[in-house]
Amino acid sequence: MKRLFSILAIACIMAFGTANATTNAAMTTATTVVLTQDEPEAAAATADENLTFHQELKKRFIEGGPGFMGIVLLCLILGLAIAIERIIFLNLSTTNSKKLTQDVEDALQSGGLEAAKEVCRNTKGPVASIFYQGLDRADGDLESAEKAVVAYGGVQMGQLEKNVSWISLFIALAPMLGFMGTVIGMIQAFDKIEAAGDMQPSLVAGGIKVALLTTVFGLIVAIILQIFYNYIIAKIDSIVNDMEDSSINLMDMLSKYKK
Repeated sequence: MKRLFSILAIACIMAFGTANATTNAAMTTATTVVLTQDEPEAAAATADENLTFHQELKKRFIEGGPGFMGIVLLCLILGLAIAIERIIFLNLSTTNSKKLTQDVEDALQSGGLEAAKEVCRNTKGPVASIFYQGLDRADGDLESAEKAVVAYGGVQMGQLEKNVSWISLFIALAPMLGFMGTVIGMIQAFDKIEAAGDMQPSLVAGGIKVALLTTVFGLIVAIILQIFYNYIIAKIDSIVNDMEDSSINLMDMLSKYKK
């Protein structure tokens, strides 16, 4: 539940910032329109050329229309919120497994199982949790401890991969929505041609531009989320490999301890 609240909080913060940016962009666009009405076309063209990257991005976003562009933006906000939450969780789950293994081995030799379990209780991360489950069942045979380590390793792996599938969904959904907006925009452009009964470039240029903008922004959202997704997957693989290697070391320690 805490993770859900964290995701919602991040999404709300990002949505609030985006809303302010869109409002500022709308005010900038309105000011530009007023200047265009009062000043020569050359001055308006010069103003457009002097737009920064962020101003140009805001302008294109507004030109794309609030319908599909808003949905694509929502995919970006939710995807980034989940990605940031996962990155924070994975970084907190990363531990120095070599130091933990050495501390557990020293505790086993000096104080036995209880001292080793105390070390694991005072250490955060999935590796320490797996160690604790194995040590907690080490009073019996090694087979029971090994089964506990394997079973709890699967549980910890599920915790690491939680909500990652949603990021992949938004990666696939954003460009698909962009393409849908493009198709709808092209249909509207051809409806205008049919209604006018004449093929005039100025009649359909605006509609086609709006249609293509949805595809561009959908691809941009997919690229951004794909970078975060690949980082998260690589981080999960690193932690899982560390868990597997540490589990083998734990079973070796318990085997020596039981002898």
